[in-house]
Amino acid sequence: MPTSIDLSNRIALVTGAASGIGRATAIALAAAGARVVASDRRDDDALRATLAAIAGNGGTAIAIAADVTVTAEVEALVDAAESRLGPIDIAVHCAGVLQEKPFLATTDVDWDHVVGIDLKGVFLCCRAVLSRMVPRGRGCVINVASELGYLGRAEYAPYCAAKAGVIGLTRSLAREFAPTIRVNGIAPGPIDTPMLSAQYMSAETLVKEKQIPAARFGDPAEVADTAVFLASDLSSYYFGQILGPNGGAYMG
Repeated sequence: MPTSIDLSNRIALVTGAASGIGRATAIALAAAGARVVASDRRDDDALRATLAAIAGNGGTAIAIAADVTVTAEVEALVDAAESRLGPIDIAVHCAGVLQEKPFLATTDVDWDHVVGIDLKGVFLCCRAVLSRMVPRGRGCVINVASELGYLGRAEYAPYCAAKAGVIGLTRSLAREFAPTIRVNGIAPGPIDTPMLSAQYMSAETLVKEKQIPAARFGDPAEVADTAVFLASDLSSYYFGQILGPNGGAYMG
């Protein structure tokens, strides 16, 4: 990341910060000088490991647990973040889940779980931070989608639908809140995170994930670098853009 990116004196909220893209993003924003509120569903050892990594690099961060599918918890998260560190300047919504299952076997519970976290969670977080950013007349929101929101994939219907929804939501909000607040998104390709594992994907799917031009999984830090760029003044003319660190999996 270019040394010209300086996020000093900015407060950044990152959801899904206990692992994967969320953890890498929290670490990268702190390395660029932001004071970070790292959030995940539980304040456990995984989230504390994110704080330790930030502190080890000389950064500042606090942890606040919240379930992004529950309105009251999201509102309490933002209130607590602002009371402890100050007004949120940057919000990066990374919390997400993945499920591989044939569509005709997908239950209401499956659908509500995936769409609830991956789409409703982004909606609730956006609403909470934007309601505070608008009166201040400034702010930056970054929503993490997926290249599967464009491509689709068999046996991933709730996930693909949710991520396509995040893309549409991001563009709608960008038009509604510009020019004082910038809303953009990131649609990563296959990234080496806990979700890219046998726990969530079949062996056949994991093999196919590497059949892209880059011929490898991406590193979470490569997505985090994109988030730092979008959070910085270098992206001041970016509104409603969905950037794709995806190894060539989607070329749109």
